[in-house]
Amino acid sequence: MRSAGCGLRYCGLILDPSRKRKIRLFVALSAAIVLAGALLYTSFGSASTALTPSQALSKGTSSGSYELTGKVVAGTIQHRAGDTLFFRVRDRNGSATLPVSYQGLVSDTFRAGREIIVTGKMRGGVFQGERDTLTTKCPSKFQKKPGSTL
Repeated sequence: MRSAGCGLRYCGLILDPSRKRKIRLFVALSAAIVLAGALLYTSFGSASTALTPSQALSKGTSSGSYELTGKVVAGTIQHRAGDTLFFRVRDRNGSATLPVSYQGLVSDTFRAGREIIVTGKMRGGVFQGERDTLTTKCPSKFQKKPGSTL
């Protein structure tokens, strides 16, 4: 009498070992393809381009949250109202500047002249950074210094 379960047998039939290997290989490859597709979707689908101050000013307050990138303008960093940080950001190769209000963690490398990326929204002509989204891009020690021939 056969048992109700289908242990090593497939509903009464004994599976050939080579067929079992093929089935396992197919299942493993299918799972790998699905996982690779999910990884590609999340890595490329969630990527957003960072806007410069001039692009953010032209975009205005009509859109939602986005990333802002630029260089911190010298002499504009101010700490106000507890942990609120105010500073201006300018285009990398331009003169357009945008005031930024930010609360949250600030890296030790944050200073005037450094390039930053911060996520937030435009409100009343000021870019309001979301808490703990400020990232400072450090200048690379491998970049060519002005006047060097290397």
